[in-house]
Amino acid sequence: MTNPTITLALSKGRIFEETLPLLAAAGIEVLEDPEKSRKLILPTNRPDVRVVLVRATDVPTYVEYGGADIGVTGKDTLIEHGGQGLFQPLDLRIAKCRVSVAVRSDFDYERAVKQGARLKVATKYTSIARDFFATKGVHVDMVKLYGSMELAPLTGLADAIVDLVSTGNTLKANHLVEVERIMDISSCLVVNQAALKLKQAPLRRIIDAFASAVPPETN
Repeated sequence: MTNPTITLALSKGRIFEETLPLLAAAGIEVLEDPEKSRKLILPTNRPDVRVVLVRATDVPTYVEYGGADIGVTGKDTLIEHGGQGLFQPLDLRIAKCRVSVAVRSDFDYERAVKQGARLKVATKYTSIARDFFATKGVHVDMVKLYGSMELAPLTGLADAIVDLVSTGNTLKANHLVEVERIMDISSCLVVNQAALKLKQAPLRRIIDAFASAVPPETN
Protein backbone atom coordinates (compact mmCIF):
# COMPACT_ATOMS: atom_id res chain seq x y z
CA MET A 1 0.00 0.00 0.00
CA THR A 2 1.44 3.39 -1.00
CA ASN A 3 1.72 6.12 1.59
CA PRO A 4 -0.76 9.01 1.24
CA THR A 5 0.82 12.20 -0.08
CA ILE A 6 1.37 14.90 2.52
CA THR A 7 1.15 18.47 1.22
CA LEU A 8 2.94 21.12 3.26
CA ALA A 9 2.08 24.81 2.72
CA LEU A 10 4.92 27.31 3.21
CA SER A 11 5.49 30.94 2.29
CA LYS A 12 8.73 32.16 0.72
CA GLY A 13 11.29 34.06 2.73
CA ARG A 14 12.09 33.87 6.41
CA ILE A 15 9.50 31.25 7.37
CA PHE A 16 10.65 28.96 4.54
CA GLU A 17 14.32 29.31 5.46
CA GLU A 18 13.75 28.75 9.18
CA THR A 19 11.49 25.73 8.54
CA LEU A 20 14.19 23.88 6.55
CA PRO A 21 16.12 22.63 9.66
CA LEU A 22 12.85 21.35 11.15
CA LEU A 23 12.06 19.53 7.91
CA ALA A 24 15.55 18.05 7.94
CA ALA A 25 14.85 16.68 11.43
CA ALA A 26 11.82 14.92 9.94
CA GLY A 27 14.01 13.49 7.15
CA ILE A 28 12.51 15.82 4.55
CA GLU A 29 14.64 17.85 2.15
CA VAL A 30 13.14 20.30 -0.34
CA LEU A 31 14.85 19.62 -3.67
CA GLU A 32 14.47 23.05 -5.30
CA ASP A 33 15.21 26.60 -4.15
CA PRO A 34 11.96 28.61 -4.21
CA GLU A 35 13.93 31.78 -4.98
CA LYS A 36 15.34 30.24 -8.16
CA SER A 37 12.51 27.97 -9.28
CA ARG A 38 9.31 29.31 -10.84
CA LYS A 39 7.42 26.26 -9.62
CA LEU A 40 4.77 26.64 -6.94
CA ILE A 41 4.82 22.95 -6.03
CA LEU A 42 8.26 21.75 -4.97
CA PRO A 43 9.31 18.10 -4.71
CA THR A 44 11.14 16.71 -1.70
CA ASN A 45 13.44 13.71 -1.26
CA ARG A 46 10.38 11.78 -0.14
CA PRO A 47 7.87 10.77 -2.83
CA ASP A 48 5.01 11.08 -0.31
CA VAL A 49 5.77 14.70 0.73
CA ARG A 50 5.52 17.84 -1.38
CA VAL A 51 5.69 21.56 -0.59
CA VAL A 52 3.29 24.16 -1.99
CA LEU A 53 4.37 27.80 -1.99
CA VAL A 54 1.59 30.25 -1.14
CA ARG A 55 1.33 33.80 0.15
CA ALA A 56 1.92 33.98 3.90
CA THR A 57 -1.62 35.23 4.49
CA ASP A 58 -3.07 32.28 2.54
CA VAL A 59 -1.39 29.44 4.46
CA PRO A 60 -4.22 29.00 7.03
CA THR A 61 -6.84 29.06 4.24
CA TYR A 62 -5.04 26.37 2.21
CA VAL A 63 -4.77 24.16 5.29
CA GLU A 64 -8.34 24.81 6.50
CA TYR A 65 -9.91 23.89 3.15
CA GLY A 66 -7.63 20.94 2.37
CA GLY A 67 -5.40 22.48 -0.29
CA ALA A 68 -2.62 21.45 2.10
CA ASP A 69 -2.55 18.97 4.98
CA ILE A 70 -0.14 20.91 7.14
CA GLY A 71 1.43 24.37 7.09
CA VAL A 72 3.67 26.84 8.88
CA THR A 73 2.25 30.28 9.58
CA GLY A 74 2.86 33.27 11.80
CA LYS A 75 0.63 33.83 14.84
CA ASP A 76 -0.26 37.25 13.41
CA THR A 77 -1.67 35.61 10.26
CA LEU A 78 -3.47 32.99 12.35
CA ILE A 79 -5.15 35.59 14.57
CA GLU A 80 -6.33 37.58 11.56
CA HIS A 81 -7.58 34.39 9.87
CA GLY A 82 -9.39 33.28 13.03
CA GLY A 83 -7.90 29.77 13.11
CA GLN A 84 -11.23 28.06 12.42
CA GLY A 85 -11.02 24.39 11.53
CA LEU A 86 -7.30 24.19 12.23
CA PHE A 87 -5.46 21.97 14.68
CA GLN A 88 -2.54 23.95 16.14
CA PRO A 89 -0.23 21.43 17.80
CA LEU A 90 3.02 23.32 18.05
CA ASP A 91 4.67 26.73 18.43
CA LEU A 92 7.80 26.33 16.31
CA ARG A 93 9.50 29.38 17.87
CA ILE A 94 10.89 30.48 14.51
CA ALA A 95 10.59 33.73 12.49
CA LYS A 96 10.25 35.70 15.71
CA CYS A 97 9.19 39.32 15.66
CA ARG A 98 6.54 41.49 17.28
CA VAL A 99 3.41 43.45 16.40
CA SER A 100 3.83 47.05 17.49
CA VAL A 101 2.34 50.51 17.22
CA ALA A 102 4.57 53.10 15.55
CA VAL A 103 4.13 56.81 14.88
CA ARG A 104 6.08 59.72 13.43
CA SER A 105 8.84 60.78 15.81
CA ASP A 106 7.21 64.22 16.22
CA PHE A 107 3.71 62.81 17.00
CA ASP A 108 2.50 63.06 20.62
CA TYR A 109 1.15 59.53 20.98
CA GLU A 110 0.51 59.72 24.75
CA ARG A 111 -1.75 62.71 24.31
CA ALA A 112 -3.47 61.17 21.28
CA VAL A 113 -4.51 57.97 23.08
CA LYS A 114 -6.02 59.55 26.17
CA GLN A 115 -9.35 57.91 27.08
CA GLY A 116 -12.01 58.80 24.54
CA ALA A 117 -9.49 59.86 21.89
CA ARG A 118 -9.88 59.02 18.23
CA LEU A 119 -6.94 57.72 16.25
CA LYS A 120 -6.50 56.91 12.57
CA VAL A 121 -4.54 53.65 12.29
CA ALA A 122 -3.13 52.05 9.13
CA THR A 123 -2.53 48.30 9.23
CA LYS A 124 -3.18 44.97 7.59
CA TYR A 125 -3.72 43.50 11.08
CA THR A 126 -7.15 45.01 11.64
CA SER A 127 -8.37 42.44 14.20
CA ILE A 128 -5.24 42.69 16.33
CA ALA A 129 -5.25 46.50 16.16
CA ARG A 130 -8.98 46.85 16.88
CA ASP A 131 -8.81 44.56 19.92
CA PHE A 132 -5.71 46.28 21.28
CA PHE A 133 -7.09 49.82 21.07
CA ALA A 134 -10.50 48.69 22.36
CA THR A 135 -8.88 47.50 25.61
CA LYS A 136 -7.32 50.97 25.94
CA GLY A 137 -10.65 52.70 25.33
CA VAL A 138 -9.30 54.39 22.22
CA HIS A 139 -11.62 54.82 19.22
CA VAL A 140 -9.87 53.99 15.96
CA ASP A 141 -10.61 54.62 12.33
CA MET A 142 -8.94 51.74 10.52
CA VAL A 143 -7.20 52.16 7.16
CA LYS A 144 -6.40 48.73 5.67
CA LEU A 145 -3.11 48.60 3.80
CA TYR A 146 -1.15 45.64 2.48
CA GLY A 147 2.36 47.08 2.24
CA SER A 148 4.66 50.11 2.65
CA MET A 149 2.94 50.75 5.98
CA GLU A 150 5.57 53.32 7.00
CA LEU A 151 4.30 55.72 4.33
CA ALA A 152 0.92 56.17 6.03
CA PRO A 153 2.03 58.49 8.88
CA LEU A 154 4.49 60.30 6.61
CA THR A 155 1.81 61.23 4.08
CA GLY A 156 -0.90 62.06 6.62
CA LEU A 157 -2.96 58.99 5.72
CA ALA A 158 -2.86 57.82 9.34
CA ASP A 159 -1.68 58.91 12.80
CA ALA A 160 -0.20 55.52 13.61
CA ILE A 161 0.56 52.12 12.12
CA VAL A 162 0.27 48.64 13.56
CA ASP A 163 2.80 46.39 11.89
CA LEU A 164 5.36 43.62 12.33
CA VAL A 165 8.67 44.82 13.71
CA SER A 166 11.84 42.75 13.68
CA THR A 167 14.91 44.96 14.07
CA GLY A 168 13.16 48.33 13.95
CA ASN A 169 15.60 49.55 11.28
CA THR A 170 12.86 50.23 8.70
CA LEU A 171 10.99 52.37 11.21
CA LYS A 172 14.13 54.38 12.05
CA ALA A 173 14.97 54.88 8.37
CA ASN A 174 11.52 56.44 7.90
CA HIS A 175 11.65 58.61 11.06
CA LEU A 176 9.07 56.51 12.89
CA VAL A 177 9.26 55.33 16.50
CA GLU A 178 7.85 52.22 18.12
CA VAL A 179 5.57 53.39 20.94
CA GLU A 180 3.80 50.21 22.06
CA ARG A 181 4.51 46.52 21.75
CA ILE A 182 1.21 44.67 21.25
CA MET A 183 2.38 41.06 21.14
CA ASP A 184 5.32 38.81 20.37
CA ILE A 185 4.97 36.69 17.25
CA SER A 186 6.50 33.41 16.17
CA SER A 187 5.45 30.80 13.64
CA CYS A 188 3.43 27.71 14.43
CA LEU A 189 2.33 24.49 12.85
CA VAL A 190 -1.27 24.19 11.63
CA VAL A 191 -2.89 20.96 10.51
CA ASN A 192 -6.09 20.22 8.59
CA GLN A 193 -8.40 18.41 11.00
CA ALA A 194 -9.76 15.95 8.42
CA ALA A 195 -6.23 15.10 7.26
CA LEU A 196 -5.24 14.44 10.85
CA LYS A 197 -7.79 11.61 10.91
CA LEU A 198 -7.21 10.28 7.38
CA LYS A 199 -3.39 10.56 7.39
CA GLN A 200 -2.80 10.33 11.10
CA ALA A 201 0.38 8.19 11.16
CA PRO A 202 2.48 10.13 8.59
CA LEU A 203 1.32 13.51 9.91
CA ARG A 204 2.01 12.52 13.51
CA ARG A 205 5.56 11.48 12.55
CA ILE A 206 6.20 14.92 11.01
CA ILE A 207 4.66 16.74 14.00
CA ASP A 208 6.73 14.70 16.47
CA ALA A 209 9.95 15.29 14.48
CA PHE A 210 9.25 19.04 14.41
CA ALA A 211 8.54 19.00 18.16
CA SER A 212 11.87 17.35 18.94
CA ALA A 213 13.74 19.86 16.74
CA VAL A 214 12.08 23.08 17.97
CA PRO A 215 14.73 25.44 19.36
CA PRO A 216 14.57 25.86 23.16
CA GLU A 217 12.77 28.91 24.51
CA THR A 218 15.11 31.79 25.25
CA ASN A 219 14.12 34.68 27.47
